[in-house]
Amino acid sequence: MFSKRLSSIVLALGALRIANAAPPRRVACADGVHFASNAACCALFPIVDVLESDFFDGGECGEEVHESLRLTFHDAIGFSPSQGGGGADGSIIVFEDIETAFHANGGIDEIVDAQKAFIAKHNITISPGDFIQLAGAVGVSNCPGAPRLDFFLGRPQPKAASPDLLVPEPFDSVTKILARFRDAGFNTNEVVALLASHSIAAADLVDPTIPGTPFDSTPGVFDSQFFIETLLKGTSFPGTAGNEGEVMSPLRGEMRLQSDAELARDPRTACEWQSFVNNHAKMQSEFKAAMLKLSLVGQNQRQLIDCSEVIPVPRPVTNSPHLPASKTPRDVERSCAFSPFPALTADPGPATSVAPVPPS
Repeated sequence: MFSKRLSSIVLALGALRIANAAPPRRVACADGVHFASNAACCALFPIVDVLESDFFDGGECGEEVHESLRLTFHDAIGFSPSQGGGGADGSIIVFEDIETAFHANGGIDEIVDAQKAFIAKHNITISPGDFIQLAGAVGVSNCPGAPRLDFFLGRPQPKAASPDLLVPEPFDSVTKILARFRDAGFNTNEVVALLASHSIAAADLVDPTIPGTPFDSTPGVFDSQFFIETLLKGTSFPGTAGNEGEVMSPLRGEMRLQSDAELARDPRTACEWQSFVNNHAKMQSEFKAAMLKLSLVGQNQRQLIDCSEVIPVPRPVTNSPHLPASKTPRDVERSCAFSPFPALTADPGPATSVAPVPPS
């Protein structure tokens, strides 16, 4: 009897392992081309296609990508357990007149208007919160070296505008920035991970006289140059140009935000910052995890549908971490007290100028 019972248990466990190992059932979409693990995701494939062809200029990692990624953050960080806000709910689109007037959201009205026009033109019916996060994830997929971001579908319509003063500003202190993120549910390392977004970013209004100024020398590539170049010795605060929140980079044509410069050197964040310099896999995985968390701020993940499979797979990065031409290890302001700065070689040749990101 004991042997029969034991055999039954073994067989049952074996069947359970086989069931758990089986791939998820996939359904054929009505277009006859795509398959999805959930039929609700099928409606996203044509949206992704037209985003790539019409909104992102055939798959470029350009201005629309940079601004769409910025919008995911500005919409989602508008959340506080004590002050309110719906997080990643699309309120910045629905209540545009209120939220784009916030000082921290300066310039965001252009991408809000562009996305609203795109939604109307293509009769897109997913919620504004879903569209913002979908456009951000699809856009990032056009940047070589980026991780394939996750996307969840089903955010409800926003109920109200976000309160003001929840979006960190480039002139805020490190203490203030970390406290704001902590209030929204992010730890210190996640803050640094989210700043990998500045690897594919540029500033238009920090200094309006030089729009499209990138934060590193490779704004079309998701790589660690941002984390390297922010540590180069440069001018002192508050910046040569005198603009609030700006610190001029020692590289011609490049901008450094005061908040980035301080986070790169603060004892609470410096070692995590440096850890991304020569560890691209870590930079990818931690940015991906932090972006998923950001995209779900204020949302109940259990009520959403995982449609990550609709996001295209980014091309791999081809360049290696390096110092800009004419720079040496002596130009690096080493700020991590617990680990030496990685050994990097410099690009050959004389110093060059970083080109601005062309407008859309």
